[in-house]
Order: sequence, then structure tokens, then C-alpha cells
Amino acid sequence: MAFTNNVMIVRHGLLAKLIRLWKENRLLDEIDRLPIELSPRKSKVIGRCCVHKERAVWKYKTLPLLGFDMQDEVDELTPLSEYAKRALLRSENKKENLMCVVDEACSSCVQVNYEITNLCRGCVARSCYMNCPKDAIRFKKNGQAEIDHDTCISCGKCHQNCPYHAIVYIPIPCEEVCPVKAISKDEYGVEHIDETKCIYCGKCINACPFGAIFEISQVFDILQRLRNKEPMVAIVAPSILAQFSAPVEKVYGAIKSMGFLEIVEVAQGAMKTTSHEAEELKEKLAEGQPFMTTSCCPSYVQLAEKHIPDLKKYISSTGSPMYYTARIVKEKYPDAQIVFIGPCVAKRKEVKMDPCVDFTLTFEEVGSIMEGLGIKVEDAQPFSVLFNSVREAHGFAQTGGVINAVKVYLKEDNPDINAIQVANLTKKNVALLRAYAKTGKAPAQFIEVMACEGGCVTGPCIHGDKASGQKQLLKELTKFYTQGGKW
Repeated sequence: MAFTNNVMIVRHGLLAKLIRLWKENRLLDEIDRLPIELSPRKSKVIGRCCVHKERAVWKYKTLPLLGFDMQDEVDELTPLSEYAKRALLRSENKKENLMCVVDEACSSCVQVNYEITNLCRGCVARSCYMNCPKDAIRFKKNGQAEIDHDTCISCGKCHQNCPYHAIVYIPIPCEEVCPVKAISKDEYGVEHIDETKCIYCGKCINACPFGAIFEISQVFDILQRLRNKEPMVAIVAPSILAQFSAPVEKVYGAIKSMGFLEIVEVAQGAMKTTSHEAEELKEKLAEGQPFMTTSCCPSYVQLAEKHIPDLKKYISSTGSPMYYTARIVKEKYPDAQIVFIGPCVAKRKEVKMDPCVDFTLTFEEVGSIMEGLGIKVEDAQPFSVLFNSVREAHGFAQTGGVINAVKVYLKEDNPDINAIQVANLTKKNVALLRAYAKTGKAPAQFIEVMACEGGCVTGPCIHGDKASGQKQLLKELTKFYTQGGKW
């Protein structure tokens, strides 16, 4: 696996270690010693004050991997083995929140976003002082200004008015990348995710330099059911083609060896999404609606639901590829539990709202499971799915994929449909979508919206690095020029 930063290595390694202990039936006996093993007494700790702090961080990072968060701790003396026991015995995880911040790990970012550097000349104008609404500017004996951080509200007026640009803005990475201001500090200075605002784009997870932000994982809920021989079917997102440097048949074989009854491609559901969405687009345009957007990105759907309600009438009512795939599987395997596997945090929300899908696994978690169980993709027995989807359905994995699929489907009826992409839900693109909703005008008839810059292949929970993933995707897509199903 190619990691883009050390935070991913730590997260992946910790989960793989837990899974290895589970596989060897040593999880309950040895999990309490895990923080000590990972940070021995005389080990050098980077980024923490001491080894004891680092051990606390290991403990609390383990909780979300077991399906808990810090709110579940009512007694600090409760050992990790107790949480592991609950995770393995529970019949249902009733937690409502999908994400959490590990408070012990979220302790090193600045409390105030502005700092006065030694470039301050102690000028007579004192523009920073004159424009501060909270009287938070103080002066040293040499005339240089400094900020009283107990009083400062990070409004930025001193930064804007300093003639020497001596005042710098220090971003808080998770807050900086959040397009909807869903994450902010609480009264204790720890970041808190407001899930009434969160659109689950996942940008904050890998932006946090200390790896303090986690999803609430369902890994052990799934593994325990597989161990108990409960029938489970994995439905795998098209972006799986970009995750491992191996033919997709090998990847499916590796996933099936975990104990799944069947592997079904979500690309099969993407074909239904394409046909329904194409017909809906024709109807809406014929009725005089100025434009229609795609509906398959759950993060975008959450954005409209929570922040731009005026946009909802322009969003296609067509179900996502996961929606249609789950119903295909339920018809064939009515008693099986369905596990969606993909690169997306927001899918966890969609799964919670879909009665036909039971669990979510991310590609990152799949990679950790393979390492923990000792499964090597290159050695896996190849597995071929029963239904071969068309190439365009697999193309949903990248930006422009939905547009291309709809255009191919409608090539005889509407060859000249004007379409654009809005890829990457940044603050700027959110404002753009808000303008479309407010004015009822857009520069195209069909708009594909994806939360991630390159589409699902660059999602927050991918296994491989983005550049290699794009190359692997193109390599795998070439197979579908000569094989594949029909619409």
C-alpha cells in the first residue's frame, strides 16, 4: 500500500494489529497491553509530551476501530478488553454518530488562528490595536505587539490591517478543509463534529496532522458474523478497480476468502442508475426544468439536505448504484446480510437510511483486514462475478463517469446534451451550487456533482495512492472494451 502520510500508516497498522489478534483469538487477552507494546517506556515519542500521553492516544484511537467513541467511556478505568468484549458480543451497533474526534490526540493545534511574528516593527500607527474589537492586542517594552490569546476571537482584523504583514494566519487543518463549517473547537479546545451540519465528505479525516478524526468502524461486527458463518454478500463499488495493483478478479477472490457468500459489483446497479437517470433527464428537460444534477454522491445529497434545500428540486430522484444493487442481491439472497464496500464516509449515512444494506466497509479497512488475516491479493484464487456490467457503469468511479454513461445511453435520443462537472465540494464549489439553486440557472442542462476531486477513486477511505489508482483504473477499464453486459 502506498500511503500519502504517516497518519494513514498508523491507522492502518493499528487496525491490522487488532484484526490479527482477533484472528488468533488473542484479542481479549492482549488488547490491554497493546498501548504499552506500541509505545514502550523508553521509546522516543514524536509530537507528544511523553510516552504516557502516547499510550492514552493509542487507547482512544482503538475505541472507534472497535465501534465506539469517547462518549462511550463512562469510567476511565474500564480496560480496552471490556470494549473489545462488547464489540464481539453485540448483536447491533446502535450508535447514531458516524464520526468522532479522539480528544487525547486533538491537543496540539493552535487555540487562536493569528500570531504576531518578530517582523512587527512596533510602528506608531498601531493599526492592529486600533482595529481590534476585543482589545486583545498588547505591547512589549520594545514596542512590538502581541496577542492576548485569552481575549482574541480570531476575527482576523489585526491580520488585515497590519501594514508590515507581520501577523500571520495559522489555519486549523480540519476546519480549513471542511466546506460547511461542521467542525469547530468545543469549550475544552477540542475539535467537535456537528453531524447536523456534516456532509460526511471525509476531508477532515486525512487533513488532521495528528490523526485524531475517525469513522466509527463496523469491521468487527462484520468479521464476527463471518466467523459465525452468517450469510453475507459483499457489494463492491466500481472504484475497487483502482485500489490494488492486481487484476480485479484477484481482488474479488481475496475479498471472498474472508468468508463472503457472494461478491456483486455495484456497477450492476450503476447500469440501472444510468437508464433511470437518463430517462428522468429527458422528462425534466421536456417539462421545462432548466437543469438536473446527479444524485449518486451521498455527500452531495447531504449538502443539499442540510445546507441548500432550494437545490433539492433539481437533484435527480434516481437511486444510487448501491440502492439498485442491494435490491438485486436481496431478490436472490433474501436472508443474507449485505455489506457495501467503497471509498466513502458518506455511504455510511446512506447505508443507515437503506433497509436493504446492513454494513459498510471502506477500502482502507479492507486493506487492513487483508493484512490482519494474512490474505495476499497476488496469491488469491481469482473470482469472476456472475454479471458483467458495461464499461460505462464501471466508469462511475471517476469524474465524468456518470455524464459519459448517460450520454452513451442517450446517444440516439439526445446527442447534444450540455453537461458539466462539479468535482470536489470545496467552499467555492458549495457557493457555486448555492448560486445555481438560488437563481434557478446553470451553465448546463446536466450537472454531475462529486464530493471528491477525481471522483470516488480519490475518496477519503481509499487503500492506494491516488496517482497509482488512476493508472490502475484505466488499465482495468480497458478490459471492458471487449467484455461486459448490455444495458
